[in-house]
Amino acid sequence: CKIAPSVRVSLAEAFGMPIGTFEEGKMVTALKMLGFKKVFDVNMGADFTVKEEAEELVERIKQNKNLPQFSSCCPAWFKFVQNHFKAYEDSLSTCKSPTEMLGAIIKNYYTQKYDIPKDKIRTVGIMPCTAKKMEAARPEFVHDGRPDVDLVLTTREAIDMMQETGIQLSELELES
Repeated sequence: CKIAPSVRVSLAEAFGMPIGTFEEGKMVTALKMLGFKKVFDVNMGADFTVKEEAEELVERIKQNKNLPQFSSCCPAWFKFVQNHFKAYEDSLSTCKSPTEMLGAIIKNYYTQKYDIPKDKIRTVGIMPCTAKKMEAARPEFVHDGRPDVDLVLTTREAIDMMQETGIQLSELELES
């Protein structure tokens, strides 16, 4: 399970905690209660995305090609540019968004490090925006017949799952 940064605060608020409460440990406990084996922070994917985008920009500057470079973590923004501003399409960064980047890392490196067959791993992203569902379905994020991100739940869907199973976030013990 991969969690976007805003999700941990939204979950806490949905369970009656004060606005802005940061409940990462309790969120991890709740997700494991729902059956997720591991919980990853999408911030790690963001670190890799920023590094890749910087390397891409340096190469573009050296070649004086496809400048300026545009980037966004929002798949709806990318699709908007692709559909309505074709002249700028070559200026879009080719790097994956943080959630797609982390999905690829989990499927390619995590599976190797822990000797887990790729077909035994399912990556689920919990994201604040429904556009991430569309992003996960894009064909360029499918490799060897397997998507980098298998499923995307919205924050609301994750909250509903917790509430339907009787999980009370405010009552849980911390876990990391």
